[in-house]
Amino acid sequence: MKENQAIRQAKYVEAIGEALVQAMECDERVFVMGIGVDDPTGVFGSTRPAFKRFGKKRVFTIPLSENAITGVGIGAALSGLRPIMVHARNDFLLLTMDQLVNHAAKWSYMAGGRMKVPFTIRAIIGRGWGQGPQHSQSLQALFVHTPGLKVVMPATPYDAKGLLLASIGDDCPVIFIEHRRLYDTVGPVPEETYTVPLGKGAVRREGRDVTVVASSLMVLEALQASQLLQSDGIAAEVIDLRTLSPLDDELVFDSVRKTGRLVVADTGWETCGVAAEVSARVASNVFGSLKAPIRRVCLPNSPTPTCPSLEKEFYPGAEDIAAAVRTVVGRGKEPMRPRASARTQESWDKGFTGPF
Repeated sequence: MKENQAIRQAKYVEAIGEALVQAMECDERVFVMGIGVDDPTGVFGSTRPAFKRFGKKRVFTIPLSENAITGVGIGAALSGLRPIMVHARNDFLLLTMDQLVNHAAKWSYMAGGRMKVPFTIRAIIGRGWGQGPQHSQSLQALFVHTPGLKVVMPATPYDAKGLLLASIGDDCPVIFIEHRRLYDTVGPVPEETYTVPLGKGAVRREGRDVTVVASSLMVLEALQASQLLQSDGIAAEVIDLRTLSPLDDELVFDSVRKTGRLVVADTGWETCGVAAEVSARVASNVFGSLKAPIRRVCLPNSPTPTCPSLEKEFYPGAEDIAAAVRTVVGRGKEPMRPRASARTQESWDKGFTGPF
């Protein structure tokens, strides 16, 4: 790209669709499979460009047999192909855990590194419009817990394309988790192919008073929270993890050394979640830098309600992150349990009614 040339703006979902097309153009071993990847909706439109370009030979639907088909994908990867499997709901990955945990994650280790499993699995998180307890779960902690799996959660359109291309090119199995509420967000996305390295986070906003670590949708909530905190004279540094496994420890540690305080925001549950892991690593490595106890902003430990009014109470948002920050800097008292920001929730819900 020429110097000073304006970077094209694109939606998050368009960046994913473009990454699939470019990966398939560059490497004939890449193919896409998943329920509905070849129908007119194309999994929220994300697989439609690839199907239009390559047809059913390389973009095809699969039977409702997730565990068996995941085994087929692992076999294809071991044979030298680079499959991409798509789940319209993250929840369906629970049906594939035997193949993912017992086979995909371990095959290279058991073969002494002589065999690779270059298998990318896209899984989509949703929330709101009454998705309920079985279609809304953020299960990233389950996969982070499993050695051998890489876990990616992009927050921006630029990262969605760059991290997906990096995942497809990686020789390890990668769980690529996309938040449905990010699909219509717009940002700079170069037209040419590029990759964002796995395992590297990014500082989205610099600050001096507190470090807020987040991923996926919670990065946007954290940035909104940092704006709310400006009126209190609090400068929050926002870190986007981008990859949950491997985790960019040093980026987080360096920020905590500077600010002395930490709030971690995650789309998953609090108990044994990603926020707990980040908190434990900070406590183990830079405890001496902390000026206050660490706070986590996560889902309450209960299944997701289906009723919209209860959903608004269930999901934490920018105001909850801001409340946690005010607590760690000694400017306020955190609520007894997470409560969603009604204002934030309404802005997300506007014009977004699902389903896929």
